[in-house]
Amino acid sequence: MLSEIDRAPVEVVNSESSRPVVLVCEHAGRSVPAVLGDLGLPQSVMDLHIAYDIGAGSVARKLAAILDAPLVLQPYSRLVIDCNRPVDAGDAVPPVSDGVEVPANRDLQPAARQQRIDEIFTPFHQAVTALFERCERRAFFAIHSFTRHLAGRERHWNIGFAARKDRITCATIADRLRALSPQLEIGMNEPYAIDDESDWTIPFHGEKRGVMHSLIEIRNDQLDDDQACGRWAEMLSDAIGALLVKNQKR
Repeated sequence: MLSEIDRAPVEVVNSESSRPVVLVCEHAGRSVPAVLGDLGLPQSVMDLHIAYDIGAGSVARKLAAILDAPLVLQPYSRLVIDCNRPVDAGDAVPPVSDGVEVPANRDLQPAARQQRIDEIFTPFHQAVTALFERCERRAFFAIHSFTRHLAGRERHWNIGFAARKDRITCATIADRLRALSPQLEIGMNEPYAIDDESDWTIPFHGEKRGVMHSLIEIRNDQLDDDQACGRWAEMLSDAIGALLVKNQKR
């Protein structure tokens, strides 16, 4: 499916870093393989949250730079394939996203779906695995963003943390953020919770390895420029750094 003119299916920043933290951003980009054209969608739709996590890639890059930590980013739109979904999930290749039909995903044949898995999803997660195998890691964080309004629901949190088996890490980072910025509204398992039907990255890389972990969701109307993304990266780097110091022997 991917050709010479297409982007690589994964980008790794600070690949040689031996820092104990691994970062990922599964919805960093909105690229589409040339063979799929525009997915049957106007550019205005590809600018929306359904195509990628607005601002998340920028926060993740800045956070990786501050921590000198390795970061794995997915440049392809989650409308092509969602790298944070089990591959057999109905919305891994969504025919409809937030009420918007995706023509290129309608009646997708199994072979075509498998191409997206083999050429985009699998290389991404292989790159994450390689970072864990390269040296000892103690913490894993997936950087996401969410839209304030979805399906008629107002989602007021500034940031949310999600985990099933490591609530302590979420709570520790949240407490540090509150100390830095007391006015923050922080959601725990909001606006999403981790489950096996809708999540792949945290269960597969975080829970399975038993490292400290959390999915981090920042409301995207706070990420509308480079300076705003930088502020969030600085706060998160402070909180993650404090977590690592506190749990040096964990």
